[in-house]
Amino acid sequence: MKNNAETKISFGSYVKNALFNNKVIILFIVLCVACIMTANTSMSYIASEVFSRFGRNACLVLALIIPCLAGLGMNFGIVVGAIAAQIAIFFVVHWGFTGIGGFLLCTLLSTPMALLFGWLLGILYNKTKGSEMVTGLILGFFADGVYRLFTLYIIGGVIPYDDPNLLDRGFGLRNAFDLSDSIKYSLDDISFVTVFRILMIFIIVLQLVSLVMGVKKTAEARRESLIKLVSSAVGLVLSFVLMAVPGVASMIGGTRIILSDTLRIAMIVYVISVLVKKFVFRKDVKGEDMIKAVVIAALVIGLSYVPAIRNILRSISISACTYAVICLFCFFNNWILDTKLGQDMRTVGQNRIVAGSAGINVDRIRIIATCISTVLAAWGQMIYLQNLGTFNTVQQQSNVGLYAVAAILVGGASVQKANNKQAIIGVVLFHTLFVVAPLAATQIIGDSAISEYIRMFICYGVIAVSLAMHAWKKKDVAVKGAQAPISNVEAGEL
Repeated sequence: MKNNAETKISFGSYVKNALFNNKVIILFIVLCVACIMTANTSMSYIASEVFSRFGRNACLVLALIIPCLAGLGMNFGIVVGAIAAQIAIFFVVHWGFTGIGGFLLCTLLSTPMALLFGWLLGILYNKTKGSEMVTGLILGFFADGVYRLFTLYIIGGVIPYDDPNLLDRGFGLRNAFDLSDSIKYSLDDISFVTVFRILMIFIIVLQLVSLVMGVKKTAEARRESLIKLVSSAVGLVLSFVLMAVPGVASMIGGTRIILSDTLRIAMIVYVISVLVKKFVFRKDVKGEDMIKAVVIAALVIGLSYVPAIRNILRSISISACTYAVICLFCFFNNWILDTKLGQDMRTVGQNRIVAGSAGINVDRIRIIATCISTVLAAWGQMIYLQNLGTFNTVQQQSNVGLYAVAAILVGGASVQKANNKQAIIGVVLFHTLFVVAPLAATQIIGDSAISEYIRMFICYGVIAVSLAMHAWKKKDVAVKGAQAPISNVEAGEL
């Protein structure tokens, strides 16, 4: 009886803690469900809009993780990274570069600008320790004003410039121009099979370098490297063979891939990867883990054939290259945090005084984290604009930091802690609410003109509510921590 009572108490405590720790996510899930039920629109439309927005915005949100872990809070200053990207796009459009070449040139031009802006921003953060979020927010407004002065007057008004396609009234750039003849869909139009081949070639080169240069010295490490090399070569050859099969070629050879097909392929790859770890790489994979992988894959694939779910999944097509870049952003965040630099960032984020006592150059680490965030934000803004296809010269950068911060907070992140999972969940929930809340408001109020005000209300409201709930959680944890020693003493006396 006692064991059953203890089990019930522990289970109840587990549920209570789980609900409390995830209260922000639960709140916004409830809001999304309520708005979806009120919006009176098809799930296919909502899902399509959310996945489209996810592909555009995910990289900008992922750019917030590293400075957050380094103790800088939510980096509202990523606006300067977006500005660097937009300046680069302006020059690329002016010079007439198009397609993936134009996009790569944008990357080449924006990266040093973003590094410079990030370095200056990092220096400012070091001068205002403890107030980085407010500093970043105000600096974003200042950078926005300087950028508008540059684009609306200095170009053509002070700096001689005579491109009639970009100028407005003889000086200052047009308020907006189309990117269709420049970099629109430059990433989105790269096919799945091309992305796969590039990945396989990259792995082959990496493993060859590891084997030739002797980077992996142990016999087991060389064996794993050789297996990866052979597997990648087989995969590369297989990609050419499969393209000769009509059904498969139509599925993976296009610039978009249907979500239902993507899920099925992902589940098959998931099961194969578990089996390869067990039988090829000889990793310690338990039998229950293999059974779990098979069950999950069978469940997902089975659900994808349910008519209602299948219709929604087949209405969504995603860009293989854009989503591959999002995966690379996630991989980069995980990789850098596992390095010595990443460990130093975590230490600085936890306690600057302890980090300094351990010999870590705190100011330098904070500047590096800011530079990384700014560069990732610049790349994220380029991904956003190439997908959107239009460039609003004056206002495109205005709400970059605001929307990104709101999204990651919705995902359960706090100003001290964030990860890839929280960023991904946050983008999905925030943009679901961003899509359905105006539709729900229109159904309730009957006025579609109010939708833009609803969006701004959502954005600012999300930040306010999320910060308040995280502060509540932090206070509760502090109270429990203060009470813990008393409980232990009492337990000992008993």
